Amino acid sequence: MALGKAIGKVPVMSLNAPGFIGNRMLGGYTRQAGEIILHGALPEQVDKVIVDFGFNMGPFAMNDLVGLDLGWRARKMAGTTDKPLTTIVPDKLCDLGRFGQKTNVGFYTYAQGSRQGQPDPAVAKLIEETSAELGFSRREINEDEILKRCLYPLVNIGAQLLDEGVALRASDIDVVYIYGYGFPKYRGGPMYYADAVGLDNVYRDILAFHQEYGDAWRPAPLLKRLAEAGSSFAAWDAAKSAK
Repeated sequence: MALGKAIGKVPVMSLNAPGFIGNRMLGGYTRQAGEIILHGALPEQVDKVIVDFGFNMGPFAMNDLVGLDLGWRARKMAGTTDKPLTTIVPDKLCDLGRFGQKTNVGFYTYAQGSRQGQPDPAVAKLIEETSAELGFSRREINEDEILKRCLYPLVNIGAQLLDEGVALRASDIDVVYIYGYGFPKYRGGPMYYADAVGLDNVYRDILAFHQEYGDAWRPAPLLKRLAEAGSSFAAWDAAKSAK
């Protein structure tokens, strides 16, 4: 912690665990974005909702920036056959040489030297064809559903991390996401935001998504306990600090 401060960073203590805090939560966020486009939305719709919420970029623009080929090459090297459904579209894009900004084409197309992506009808067609191959009936998905399905995995996985002791406090998770992952500062971080919405409301929506979409949405035990008690992550932090 002292070293982090000495080099001008904002350190957060975490248990040594796969993905630590930030990347473990990020996995749930990006997987849901991947499912949303299979169910009916397009990348630019999802990204717009996330940017309108306050992020600098949405998940698909982020993937183009990082490079779609990183995960694609890793899956090829591992010889993975039982791949998550959400990897099918990015893998198809990579098979076409669409690696993201580095090739000027990914989920979006980029003018030479530009980082501003433009929607590509060819990508929309590829996504729609993939949905049909997988047997999904595409439907219109409104902005409220897109936002909840992207943000609530952060909250749910964050609650799991607290239960597991990977993160010490909900406020630590908020610091990680504000300083490390671009969560809008004025929203306070994912756990603070969930408190503001009301954990009973968040829990109710997660239960509905669990019923609709399966185990990826299984509510974290801590979230369930706090919601049913009418409590909050802030109260949980305070009680833990008082011990």
